[in-house]
This record gives sequence, structure tokens and C-alpha cells, in this order.
Amino acid sequence: MINITTSRRGLLKSAAAFAALASVPSVFAHGDHARVGLQLYTVRDLAKEDFLGALEQVAAIGYKDMEFAGYFGHSVQTLRRHLDALGMAAPSAHIPLNAFQDNTDKVIEDALVMGHHYLVMPYLTQEQRTGGIETYKRLAEFLNGVGEKCRASGIMLAYHNHDFEFQAEDGQLPYDVLLEVPADNMLMEMDLYWTIKAGYDPVAYFAKHPGRFPLWHVKDMDAEGNFADVGTGTIDFERIFAQRQLAGLQHGFVERDRTDNLARTLTRSFEGAKRFIEG
Repeated sequence: MINITTSRRGLLKSAAAFAALASVPSVFAHGDHARVGLQLYTVRDLAKEDFLGALEQVAAIGYKDMEFAGYFGHSVQTLRRHLDALGMAAPSAHIPLNAFQDNTDKVIEDALVMGHHYLVMPYLTQEQRTGGIETYKRLAEFLNGVGEKCRASGIMLAYHNHDFEFQAEDGQLPYDVLLEVPADNMLMEMDLYWTIKAGYDPVAYFAKHPGRFPLWHVKDMDAEGNFADVGTGTIDFERIFAQRQLAGLQHGFVERDRTDNLARTLTRSFEGAKRFIEG
């Protein structure tokens, strides 16, 4: 587990994280409280059939802040017009590693049209994460460069975790290696479910790296460790959200990777997350 003693180096990193965060438009520009967001990977099957219609459905439930996970064949101009018409915003988007490798400039150009404040590296495939801890060190170096480009355009890069970043490689945690990227070039999107699933405490990370976690994925866990709708499982959201200021929280996105009842998941998770995110 994490030693939460803050070193001088850690304080400097924390100051950089707060400075980076201060340069990004806040969710609170929409009002006095954060708004419940949705990671659109949750509705990917609907999106493949009718993405614009899927956005209308989630807006009707009450979700207003969207974290994109692909544009599903639509131009960013079309999507931005549709979001504006629905009174929605897209503060964040998941961008796969190969898209950054192919053309970071195009990714940023599209992000500016969409109004994304954050671009998030979402996942490493099994193939991409072979090679031990050196793989993550090379990734950190690459993402540092991407983050510099993003920051120059007024956008912040972030990294979203699963559980494999907490599995030691050559005696080091990949997640801790990624945290070595300077905070002004990369912040973190904490997936609460996967962090806890891996046996680590989100609050301990907030304490060690204050201000570094402006984005959270808010998903719950049942007693067997499986996905659950927010508010129906075992995760102590009250304890975690009590540290939202320490973490630097700006946006909380509901997500559920798999569900056998999407309509119920969207509605229950919205209501379950609302009291924590908008509280």
C-alpha cells in the first residue's frame, strides 16, 4: 500500500498539479455544483445504432456532461451542434494510444471543436503492455510529450486506470511510474472501481498526490467484486467523496462496463451518483 508521507518532491508535484488544474475551465462554471456526467462507453451498443439518439436518451435522464469514447462516424462539428442543442457539454474524451501516436495534432484539433477540456488515455491492450516496467517508462515519456502539446492548446492530458497498473512489474507499480510524469503535463482519471478492485485505496492516492485527480469514474462493486449500479454496491462513496477537494475533483462520470439492463443502470446510477457528485 501507499506511504502517504508527503516529501518535498511530492509537494512540488502537488503544486504543479494544482497549477495545471487551475488553467482548465471548471465544471462549476455551469453552476454552484458539479453535474453528473456519463462515460459514453456505457452506451456503446446504442451509439453504434444511433449515436445522436443515444445522446438524447441520456440527456432525458438528466446527464449533462459527456465523456466521449469515440465519435461513431460523426463529424465533431455535427456532434458539437447536437450537444449544444441538448444543453450538454463534453468536458472529456477517451482517446486510444494509437490515435495519439498517429496524429496528436488532429486529436487536439477535434477536441477544440468539441469543447473537451481533458483528453484521456483510457486503456492499454494486452499487446501494448507487454515488456515489463520498461514499457510503462517508455509510455510515460511518450505521454509527457503528448501532454506538453495538449497543454499548449489549453487542454490537459489525463490517464485512466484499470487494475493491471497496480500489478507490480519488476518490483514497481506501473501506476506509480505513470505518476512520475510531471503533473503539469498529465493528470489522472481515477477509476474508483478498478483501483479498489486491485486492493488500493483512492483516498491514500489523493493524500499522496493532492490535486492530481480532477476526473473520476464512478462505478460500484457488488459483494462478489462484480460491477454494480452506483449506490447499490459496497464502495464507500461517502468516504471517498469527502476527499473531493483534496483530490481536485472537477468531473465525476458514471460508468458501467457491462450490464444486463442498460435502462435501469443509467437511471439508478444517475440517482445514486447525484447526491455525491452534485452534493
